[in-house]
Amino acid sequence: MAKETPVKYKRVLLKLSGESLMGPDAFGINRDTIQSTVEDIKEAYKLGVQIGIVVGGGNIFRGVALGASGMERTQGDHMGMLATLMNALALQDCLRKNGVDARVQSALDIERIAESYIRGKALRHLDKGRVVIFAAGTGNPYFSTDTAAALRGAEINADVVLKATKVNGIYTADPKKYPDAEFIKDITFDECLRRDIRVMDATAFALCREQNLPIKIFNIGDKGSIARVCRGADEGTLVHL
Repeated sequence: MAKETPVKYKRVLLKLSGESLMGPDAFGINRDTIQSTVEDIKEAYKLGVQIGIVVGGGNIFRGVALGASGMERTQGDHMGMLATLMNALALQDCLRKNGVDARVQSALDIERIAESYIRGKALRHLDKGRVVIFAAGTGNPYFSTDTAAALRGAEINADVVLKATKVNGIYTADPKKYPDAEFIKDITFDECLRRDIRVMDATAFALCREQNLPIKIFNIGDKGSIARVCRGADEGTLVHL
């Protein structure tokens, strides 16, 4: 990897929602959208940033959610974990086709398809310049992919969790409903709690706070945003101690 531009964050955990891969489609993976996302990841990768990724599965699992209605929670959560694995494999394929070496590590043992998650091996992959995609959440029911992102981010000693969203960051109110809502550039974990601002689910948020792992919320729809955030651009909202 080329190391041309100084970066603020040298190792990041990028949290992508499954829905971010749908593009204009109602469900599934839109090829143009995943290609655009991978181009942005590659731009940050070329800066020398070590990148771990956790991706959700909503784009796939919500397509079968009606069929899962009334299903026992653990069974449904396992289906969701498999959906994240499908997205991880799609990301790996697209990254490789764009010249970025990538590995998928799964929290569920499925060795014919992906490596099992081993922290030491993940760290070696990162040190060798490989993108590591963490699939199947935490491997346990009742935990979201937000929690998986916080957990993996802490385990790989990431400098920050980059939470990719469809909005520019945190506002004082929903800017779509309240045009006069003010943008919040910088906020502490405690202030988020006091104002009941829900950045991630409660378990993920608590883990990041406890481990002093900052969260950067930014708009994945803005082309080149991942690299800009890694450089330290004044973009998105930073949540910190």
